[in-house]
Amino acid sequence: MNNINEIFAEKLKNAFGVRCKIKFNEPMASRTTFGVGGRADVLIEPEKETDLAEIIRLCNEHNVKFYVFGRGSNILVKDGGIRGVVVHLAGYWFERIVINGIEIECGTAARLKAIEGEAKKNGITGFEFLEGIPGTVGGALRMNAGAMGEEIFNIVKTFRLMDYSGKISEISAEEAGVKYRECEALKNAIALSAVLRGKIGEQEKISKKMEDFAEKRQSSQPKERSAGCVFKNPPGLSAGKLIDELGLKGRQIGEAMVSNEHGNFIVNIGGAKASDILALIDFIKNEVKQNKGISLETELEIIGEDL
Repeated sequence: MNNINEIFAEKLKNAFGVRCKIKFNEPMASRTTFGVGGRADVLIEPEKETDLAEIIRLCNEHNVKFYVFGRGSNILVKDGGIRGVVVHLAGYWFERIVINGIEIECGTAARLKAIEGEAKKNGITGFEFLEGIPGTVGGALRMNAGAMGEEIFNIVKTFRLMDYSGKISEISAEEAGVKYRECEALKNAIALSAVLRGKIGEQEKISKKMEDFAEKRQSSQPKERSAGCVFKNPPGLSAGKLIDELGLKGRQIGEAMVSNEHGNFIVNIGGAKASDILALIDFIKNEVKQNKGISLETELEIIGEDL
């Protein structure tokens, strides 16, 4: 069980073994869109919010680190894996989607694709930009995900969150401290659910817009395994364009490669290791700094331990 002691492991099993899935020494490569990374000491799927609060309490009590996972679409897990507990949010309570007029209430693990589909089915416009974004509501809120000139917080009315002591609160989008690819309120808290608000629309127009966005994504983004955009766009600039201008598309370290379709994507072309991807990230940063005088920041969340 690596760095998880027997007492803590037994407490987890006694408290949650019946109603929650618990796995020890869990491979994380299959749980990220990159398809790389080592094993987590423990992975647990809480059934409901009270379980999540109790897991956090136990981790705090035993000084064990915890990480919250959705679909792993914007995360790079290092080759040495994760020491501590991975809390994977899934199941009915966290994936629920409820339509109320032009508002959609959804759990943190609801997939953006599913929300977009429900919006179209119910004639609600404003959600079309979610087309093709592979993540969940929680991840989208945490990084203020966006595409096609829109951001998730443009459609957020309110959201509920749990702090790292297990306390639950609800705040408005205006109170969240939102910036480009950042949400201040979720730096030390976990998103639980959100109320998203659109506008009345026509299904035909909604479908057409979604099709246009899907076509644009398919023509400009890679098909290989990736974690989306690796770097934040510098103010007024495009990270992908900077990388392209330096002729770095196709540059490869191990089985990690800068996408030929989009310079801000690194793709796993076969059996890439996290160390390959990290080395390529550092190489790109150095090239851009030396040749453009610009320091790129990663949009990708990097967690875990080196081998």
